[in-house]
Amino acid sequence: MSFMLVIYLLPIYLKSVREVYQFSTSLPIVKPTLRELKELRLIASLQFKGVGEEFIPSEVMVAKSRKTRKIRAVYLNDVPLAFLRAEDYKFALTIHGGLRLNDLLPMPYLRVIVGRDYCEAVEVSKGSIFASHVVFADPDIRPYDEVVALCEDLKVIAVGKALMPGWLMTYFRRGGTVRVRESIRDIVKLKTM
Repeated sequence: MSFMLVIYLLPIYLKSVREVYQFSTSLPIVKPTLRELKELRLIASLQFKGVGEEFIPSEVMVAKSRKTRKIRAVYLNDVPLAFLRAEDYKFALTIHGGLRLNDLLPMPYLRVIVGRDYCEAVEVSKGSIFASHVVFADPDIRPYDEVVALCEDLKVIAVGKALMPGWLMTYFRRGGTVRVRESIRDIVKLKTM
C-alpha cells in the first residue's frame, strides 16, 4: 500500500522540487553600476568589432550570480541580449542580441550567409550549419567567435559559435562551420506561449 502511495505522490513531489530549484537558480536582475556598464561595453567592443557603446545601452539590466556576484546575463527591455560565459568572460549571443548586432555592424562583419535551400532547415533545427551550405562568410571570423547566420535575402535566421575560420567556411565542402545556439523560430515559440 505504501509503495502505491509513493508512486502516486512522486510526480507532485518532483514538481515541487522543480519549482524550488527554478526559484533558487533564478538570478537577481539589477541595474549595473557605472563600472560594470563600462566593463560590459569594453567586452562587447573587443568581441563585436567596436560597437560596444551601441550594443550595450545605458538602460540595460544585468543578472548576477548569487555566489560570485559576477554578471551572467545582459537584458534590454526584459529580453536577454547575451550571456557572459564564465570560462572566458565573452558574450554568448541570444537571437535578440543577434538581431541587434545585425543592425549595428556593417555588412560582412561576423556574418555567415547560408544558401536559400538550407535556411528553413537552420530555422527549424538547432544543430550545425555545414560548409556545403555556406554561400559567404566574413573572412575575419575566427573559431569560437559569435556569429550571426543570415539567409541569402539577408534575413537573420540564427546565432551561434563558429567552428572554423571564416575564410575556410566557403573553401571546404564538408564539415560543420557554425554550431547554432538559437534560431529565429525560438522568438515565435516564446510569443505563442
